[in-house]
Amino acid sequence: MLRQLEELRLAVRHQVPEALAARCGAVYQDHEIRLAYWDCQACLAWPALEAYWMPEGNPASTYDTAVLLYYLRQADGSPMADRWIGYRDLPGGTFYNQAFQGYSGDRLAGVFGQSPEAFEAAARALAGLQLPALAEHAYAFQPLPRIRLAAVLWPGDEEFPARASVLFDAAAAHYMTTDGLALLGSGLVGRLIKHKP
Repeated sequence: MLRQLEELRLAVRHQVPEALAARCGAVYQDHEIRLAYWDCQACLAWPALEAYWMPEGNPASTYDTAVLLYYLRQADGSPMADRWIGYRDLPGGTFYNQAFQGYSGDRLAGVFGQSPEAFEAAARALAGLQLPALAEHAYAFQPLPRIRLAAVLWPGDEEFPARASVLFDAAAAHYMTTDGLALLGSGLVGRLIKHKP
């Protein structure tokens, strides 16, 4: 993983930091790229591209650093599409869709399928934006400035088992690899479960 991080840093370092920040919805200031990441402020020193959290200055984990670097490397400045797609619709996503559904939607349905109120409380605790046009129990989340995810729950009853899905804004592939989006989707599920009342 450390070698992979260095390769990512090399790819990002060749870009003009001001233009890069503009493309990914970040700010370049005082030789740092600063951007929102989930509910935190992340900072990457330029040109070392070591990630840390503001304002404390604690270093980011290897996982979070990798996610941030993948985002910076992939960002092309495309606007968000405001249209939801499933993992299977992402580039190369069809092959891994079943696995992704297993550790994202199926996991959500298993935890919240009989308690939609708990799902809604967890989504609100994560500053989720309700999406009534999508489904009764649907919320949007923005882990990075130009990436939006949605979690949707269809509660179970006597006739049908509970179902859930994690969806992506259709422009997400302009900002993250398909594997990286799977990590973000899994991260969203973990955060929702952690915030279950």
